[in-house]
Amino acid sequence: MLVKRMTGGAPEIGERDGLSHALFSPEGEPEAGVLILHGAGSAKESHYDYARVCAAYGLSALSYDARGHGRSDGSFGPGAVDDAVAMLDFLRERGAPAVALRGSSMGGFSAILAAAKDGRAAAVAAICPAPQDLLLLGLRARRLDGFRADREALEPWLEGVSLRDAAASLAPDTALLLMHAEGDEQVPYTVSQELYEAAGDPKRLLLLPGGHHRSLQHDAEIQAESVRFIVRAVRGELN
Repeated sequence: MLVKRMTGGAPEIGERDGLSHALFSPEGEPEAGVLILHGAGSAKESHYDYARVCAAYGLSALSYDARGHGRSDGSFGPGAVDDAVAMLDFLRERGAPAVALRGSSMGGFSAILAAAKDGRAAAVAAICPAPQDLLLLGLRARRLDGFRADREALEPWLEGVSLRDAAASLAPDTALLLMHAEGDEQVPYTVSQELYEAAGDPKRLLLLPGGHHRSLQHDAEIQAESVRFIVRAVRGELN
């Protein structure tokens, strides 16, 4: 049984290779670490609520500003995946015996790609993940804004990358949880259905009626469900 250990501790704010981050720690040694990836135009502070839920379940949580966002240096580009992998290593260095990722929208896209590249994460929880074709359309139409982007490098990268292939490569070592609001006006819920079909076990798909693109990110039940999925994956209870 999972037991919540509520903690109100302030995060440890720091910087690693130009990436501004906030590390939330549980009471005692963490059972695992969770890397939190925000969406386009957002920032690490937007997901402090989820980081605190992770800490309450005995997990460390690292929320960081992607390049071109918040207090981080540089511009958002293809290096976002390598940045996420480096932050997973930082969680490991800080004592996390296992790691997982949770990303929303563009952060869900980066989380799945980073987990595929890292190859050692226990789980990925993706909320309304934006696929490469929609990100490319948004970039070209100038709708993907609110942050500094390396547009010259992003376009060819997005043309050549496949979120579906990355999702398919995760099994069996990395469990995949996909969560999507059926009322999402930016990323159709069928995107998560297609990723679920491509992925191998262990996997789970949660489709929620109504809602919108951001409605699930701060929903308390969805947050707790993703943490429970991650803990079960770390413990090997999903197979």
